[in-house]
Amino acid sequence: MSLFNKRLWGIGSAIDLVPRRPSSVRPTGTVNVTNETALRHSAVWACLRLRANLISTLPLDVFRRVGGVQIEAFKPPVLVNPGGERVGILEWLYSTQVDLDRAGNAIGLITERDSRGLAARIDLVPISEVAVVVRKGELYGYRIGGVMHTDLSQIWHERQYTVAGLPLGLSPVAYAAWSIGEYLSIQEFALDWFGSGTIPAAMLRNKAVTLTDAEADEVKARFKAAVAGRDLFTTGNDWEYEPIQAQVAGGEWINAKQFGIADIARFFDCPADLIDAAVSGQSITYANIGQRNLQLLIMHLGPTVVRREAALTQLTTRPTYVKLNTSALLRMDDQTRAAVQQTKILARTLTPDEAREQENLPPLTEDQIALFERLFTVRRISETVQAGATPESLVTDGSSAP
Repeated sequence: MSLFNKRLWGIGSAIDLVPRRPSSVRPTGTVNVTNETALRHSAVWACLRLRANLISTLPLDVFRRVGGVQIEAFKPPVLVNPGGERVGILEWLYSTQVDLDRAGNAIGLITERDSRGLAARIDLVPISEVAVVVRKGELYGYRIGGVMHTDLSQIWHERQYTVAGLPLGLSPVAYAAWSIGEYLSIQEFALDWFGSGTIPAAMLRNKAVTLTDAEADEVKARFKAAVAGRDLFTTGNDWEYEPIQAQVAGGEWINAKQFGIADIARFFDCPADLIDAAVSGQSITYANIGQRNLQLLIMHLGPTVVRREAALTQLTTRPTYVKLNTSALLRMDDQTRAAVQQTKILARTLTPDEAREQENLPPLTEDQIALFERLFTVRRISETVQAGATPESLVTDGSSAP
């Protein structure tokens, strides 16, 4: 089936984007790469898990501007439990991010609306059960699980990796199908070899005598029958078995598994070192974890965050908007975090209580504030006197008089 000759776009398989091999030639190990089978690839799973984990756990806030000032606004229920009471925002964001990253699309049915007509509940559907129908160049509807939906207002469709003229986002799995397929073919062969007794191309040779064609056929048949039945093959001491296919291809397959992981990481916009994939010839070091996470945010996750904010903003009334707090990603070591907090407090962009909240501490009590003022005032007076000033030259707050 050609992707562009039909008026039906399927999301579940990469087969429309990968050229077919001749039907008469299907070597052992050829696999059909879909959004589901791709998860057997450890690098695919690692990339999807890392990106979905980070995006779904970013704090979600709703704001509006009043007189040019950003203030926090009421968060509608759909941004708390978008899938009903049993599906909270963390699970919903994780599921949709996985679908966006592997299939380029996340689709759900809007099953409830609030008094303002906005979506109040979105039930996500398996991406493999969705097909998009186009008629006369226009989006006509969605076929979900065999049921046709032509009321587009009842469909939640979030896209990623879009191109002009297509109603769907592009699927990284589809375009990474060859790299994924190579890995899965290797995996399939290994399972066959160790689990099912598959026989690679080999040579069974008798070094003592020369066999006739009939004798050779009989020995070959006995050998194949014994191995296929997971039985023992008994011979004399003149036979030599020499695998050909496994010996020749073994080293190449190992290299394919190693270097294919870096290819997958590139397809899914995920740094290879973050999924424990060794990248040949590269050695990247960072001063601290904050710098590493900043590079990840700017170069890889930033555009995804912006697109998701724009999509989620559609679930709110204007002029409110949604923001994902990326500061949660830029977690630093204790020393760096303390220095940053101190700088922000001195610059009057962060209060001490807000800094304490970041450390999971309660706000300062009046007694604590009085204690801090007394301790630090005494210390400032002592430091100033040691510098040459007299106590009479100090003002009541402990600072030097101008």
